[in-house]
Amino acid sequence: MAKQSQVKARRKLINPVFHLQTKQEDDGQLTTGMIKVVRKTGQLNLSGRGLASVPKGMFKMYETGGSESVKHFDMSKGTDDPWWTFQPLTYMDISSNVLVDIPPEIKMFEDLTVLNLQDNCLSKLPSEIGALTKLTRLNLSHNKIESLPMDFYRLTELQQLNLSHNSLSVVDVGFVDLVMLQTLDLAHNQLTQLPSGIGYLVRLTDLNLAHNQLTELPTDISNIRALLKLDVTHNNLRRLPNLGELRKLQVLYAQHNDIEELPGFEGCENLQELYFGNNFIKDVEADFCESMSLLKILDLRDNKIEFLPDQIAMLQHIIRMDLTNNELASLPNSLGLLSHLQNLQIEGNKFKQIRQDLIKGGTLRLLKHLRDKMIADEKKLNVNGTNAINQEVRVFPDKYMMKNSRALNLTQKELTQVPENVFEDAAAAEVHIVDISKNKLTDVPNGLSCLSAEISELNMSINRIKELPEFVGSFSRLQYLDLGKNNFSDLPATLGQLRYLRELVLSYNFFTAIPSCVYELENLEILLVSDNQIAKIDAVGLKRLKRLATLDFSNNNIDSVPFELGNVKQLRCLELKGNSFKLPRYAILEQGTESVLSYLRDRIPT
Repeated sequence: MAKQSQVKARRKLINPVFHLQTKQEDDGQLTTGMIKVVRKTGQLNLSGRGLASVPKGMFKMYETGGSESVKHFDMSKGTDDPWWTFQPLTYMDISSNVLVDIPPEIKMFEDLTVLNLQDNCLSKLPSEIGALTKLTRLNLSHNKIESLPMDFYRLTELQQLNLSHNSLSVVDVGFVDLVMLQTLDLAHNQLTQLPSGIGYLVRLTDLNLAHNQLTELPTDISNIRALLKLDVTHNNLRRLPNLGELRKLQVLYAQHNDIEELPGFEGCENLQELYFGNNFIKDVEADFCESMSLLKILDLRDNKIEFLPDQIAMLQHIIRMDLTNNELASLPNSLGLLSHLQNLQIEGNKFKQIRQDLIKGGTLRLLKHLRDKMIADEKKLNVNGTNAINQEVRVFPDKYMMKNSRALNLTQKELTQVPENVFEDAAAAEVHIVDISKNKLTDVPNGLSCLSAEISELNMSINRIKELPEFVGSFSRLQYLDLGKNNFSDLPATLGQLRYLRELVLSYNFFTAIPSCVYELENLEILLVSDNQIAKIDAVGLKRLKRLATLDFSNNNIDSVPFELGNVKQLRCLELKGNSFKLPRYAILEQGTESVLSYLRDRIPT
């Protein structure tokens, strides 16, 4: 019964008919209790209160009585909250109301760092907003703003700016002065062009230009070297400029445009997701495949593609590929070499040699069909034309396969050894990815040394290897090394010579400490050492890894976490669960990496 009465009480608060509040009702939304909270915390939240105008009391919150301001406060009168305890207003949220304008008095809140005005009815901003020079986050989305005052560009400390879902048709060149911006959202406007000089926003990591009327992007967009994500979906773009300088770019959305050819991506070594669906692309060039070594998702659905090159097999990390509704008549057999491909969509094409039951039978069945067809074709090309294809060919790929994929893939072959001539052929094919994981190897094949000049990725996980040979230190271009799930307990000192190594996986081995050579890997970004027997954390050694962002120590024998680990401030992901230490407590670990590091730093003896 009590629960039913509570529900009825809540229902009484709901007014099914929209009522535009009077100015007096708006003023009544800012209560004395709220003002006290603002004075103590420096935060004001008037979100979702149906405000048609800004309460006038908002601009008097820091007065102590009558017309006296804080600065002229008379201490002899006495008050519950004396002026010297007031916190300056740094956070203001008046979103989800029906405000049509912001009073010029907004300029008095010059200490604001966060201002949320989203979901109102604003068509313009007062020029006085330019006085809020400490703003770092500003949300103006879901309004009716048609233009920005010139004083707006005085907000040079802005780091996050959201102007999506407005009516902007022009962005002034003054935008280039907002050089501290890290995220910029201009989606769902009416922009036809971007200002030249946008490349000066060199700190941008996320740029959203979706749902506009852009016909081209300025060429200097490639100067935004920190960009991780770019969204230009639903525009009128016919081409994209060369994006090769965006070396940190990870995700590009470009669906629903008029793009006729893929742009240059050579140099985009971190690109992982590409979305070009619903365009007019006709060709996938071999050069494109050669520059996409880390790509995991490729969406080319609803285009005009007629042909895929054999070099498509060079996309060795691809997990999902969508080729739906194109004009393909066949698929290259080399697609069957993509061992990580889990989802291949090819419906809606004009295939002549691929049966419908194969298309509908799933990705694994289709890839097996292509691999079998490749072997059959090689058999026909046999010079003698009499012998059945050698069993060894089925296990070890030939130069042709490796040349197309630039990879030596021997995963899950039940191998106990690999002949040296296989690596010699791989070197001749200029292979730079080697995967010998999930076998029964007890030693690292000596022939691997043939690839020291080219190899960039090496996966030896899930074997029975105990020792890493010293020649691994000669792999000068190696960026990724996976030694997980083996029998390692130590690593050679020469490993420290791998200056370009970015990711090292040592999980599920028998390490009792991180080998000292690891602390010499100056470009290491990811270090995974979970599920070992590590007892101590060397915070001094880890601090030498200036680029280390991900560190996994979970499921080891660590009995205490050194407070000095908190000084490794560049960490973005730290895993410590599954160890026996008492501090920090589990509740602190659950709050995330920043909280853990802050907790540790606060306890460093001074």
